[in-house]
Amino acid sequence: MADVDLTASQHIDELVEKHPDWRGEVLAACRRTILAVDDEIVEEWKYMGAPVWSRHGTFIVGGVFKSKVKMGFLWGASLEDPKGLFNGELGGNQRRSVEFAEGDVLDEEGFADLVRAAIAHNAAKASARKR
Repeated sequence: MADVDLTASQHIDELVEKHPDWRGEVLAACRRTILAVDDEIVEEWKYMGAPVWSRHGTFIVGGVFKSKVKMGFLWGASLEDPKGLFNGELGGNQRRSVEFAEGDVLDEEGFADLVRAAIAHNAAKASARKR
């Protein structure tokens, strides 16, 4: 099957498989948590090869790097983060990311709460545009 014929979900599967170490495990765990939040979340493959999750618009862009897995929340600066999971891109006024190094453990509940907040933020923005 040619690469262009793959669905977004298949591209993400391949990315996980391409990293059989801790990075693939972290990405897979984040993905499971994201998808468990809402049945209407859409997986996409954008930005020259990045996993993207959308609901009322894009809310997370994932990335696998040599020494980290990064889950970038597009409107993270607007979200409450009571568990203090955001640890990257803290200086900007829009994005925030949750970045994992080897040995870090995903706080599934806290991460799911961030996903819910991101979806609610996107829904509010979409509703405001319709007015």
